[in-house]
Amino acid sequence: MKREESVRIQTSLLNGIEKKVLVWLAERQPRWMTSDILTVIGSAGAVIIAAGFILAGTRDIHFLWLSSLGFVINWYGDSLDGTLARVRKRQRPIYGYYLDHTVDAINEVIMFVGAGLSGLMHFEIAMSILVLYLMLTINVSVNAHLKKEFCLTYAKMGPTEFRIIMILVNTVLMYVRPVMRFSTEISLAGEAVTLTALDIVAAVIFVVLLVIYLVTIIRDARDYDRMDPMPRDDRQ
Repeated sequence: MKREESVRIQTSLLNGIEKKVLVWLAERQPRWMTSDILTVIGSAGAVIIAAGFILAGTRDIHFLWLSSLGFVINWYGDSLDGTLARVRKRQRPIYGYYLDHTVDAINEVIMFVGAGLSGLMHFEIAMSILVLYLMLTINVSVNAHLKKEFCLTYAKMGPTEFRIIMILVNTVLMYVRPVMRFSTEISLAGEAVTLTALDIVAAVIFVVLLVIYLVTIIRDARDYDRMDPMPRDDRQ
């Protein structure tokens, strides 16, 4: 069973440097290391991220260091598994595509649920970002099937840039006291809602993702309209 591979579109800010680093790491992996093991390592990183958020919210804010470590581990496993297969010429396009997308979705659920349960941000905000992120992921998969384009970045931002942003946010929350203690109250549907610094950051991320999603689906719909025009007899 053969599958026509999609063209990978990766235009993130760090793409050039990241590719070189990943190839360098892949060439130095021990022989027993496999892409599947790296996928498991990436998932372990997602669990560590969630645990770090929960411990930071319920025990001590400085447990965010654990969350930041999780982002590094998640990057290592999630980004290196495909590179290792390509460097060793052991690609499995069908199996790899299925496993990568399935595990990525599970990992995102783990991370966002962990952040939502931490108490550092409202659970509803965390779930809203998760839903929007999964909607973007679905759009990527649809385009990979119909356009044969696998877009990994939006507005020069990809998963790696997002991880770095979150590590920086964690660092600020741990060591900048005014930010750590920040809270503000707003009225929402007639009820007072208290927002933390992480709530504000999450809300900004949600708005940015929403704009990216809307612009993307409008652009894609226009592309598909040109690719699949209405028959002349049916035009008004």
